[in-house]
Amino acid sequence: MPQAALDKYAGWEPRYCREHSPQRARALDKPNTPAQSVAKSRGSVGRGRSLREANLTTNEVLDKFTDGPETGVFTDGGSAPNPGPGGWGVVWVKDGEIQAERYGHDPDTTNNRMELMALTEAFKLLPEDAEVEVFSDSRLCVQTITEWAPGWERRGWKKKSGPIKNLELVQQLLRLYRAHPRCTLKWTAAHSGTRWNEYADSLSTAWMRDKK
Repeated sequence: MPQAALDKYAGWEPRYCREHSPQRARALDKPNTPAQSVAKSRGSVGRGRSLREANLTTNEVLDKFTDGPETGVFTDGGSAPNPGPGGWGVVWVKDGEIQAERYGHDPDTTNNRMELMALTEAFKLLPEDAEVEVFSDSRLCVQTITEWAPGWERRGWKKKSGPIKNLELVQQLLRLYRAHPRCTLKWTAAHSGTRWNEYADSLSTAWMRDKK
C-alpha cells in the first residue's frame, strides 16, 4: 500500500498482504519454488496484477500504452484488500480524445461492488441516445446484466442458489442499461495493455495516490 494512502487513511491496516507474508518470503528464499516463479511472472508490467501493483497515474498510463480501441467507455473498479477500501473509474473517449471521466472511492467495499458502480456511473454519464461500446474487465458483471439479471427479475429477483449479491446495484444498473438501447456492454481483458482500460484502472486507484 502506498504511503500516501496510509497517511490519508490513518489507522487502517491491510487485513492480509500476500506479497509480504512470512510464508512467501521464506518460499522466495528457496530456488525454483512456485512462489518464486509467480514473483518473476509479476515482474513484467502488463500481466496479471502487476499494473495495479505499479499504481500508475493516468499520465503515466497515457505515456506507456497505445493499444486497444480509441472510442468507447471504459470502466474499472476494485478494492484492496477485498473486502476493504476501494474505488471505481470511468473514462469516455472518442477517436482517442477524452470526452468525460469520473472516479470515486468507498472506504469499505468489494471488488464486485466497485465494478458495478463503475458501470452504473458510465451509463449515467451517457445520454440515452448514445451509440457507443461500454467496456468492463469484469466478466461477472457483464454476464450479470446481459444474461442473468433479466431471468432473476422475471422470478421476482430470486435465484436458485441463494440471495442475489449487491441486488440494489444490479437493479439500478439493469435499468440504466435498458435506458441506453443503442449502447453495447462488452467484456475486455484486464491488464492486457489496452490503453483506456488501463486508464480506467488508474482512475479506480486514484484514491491511493497524491496525483490522479
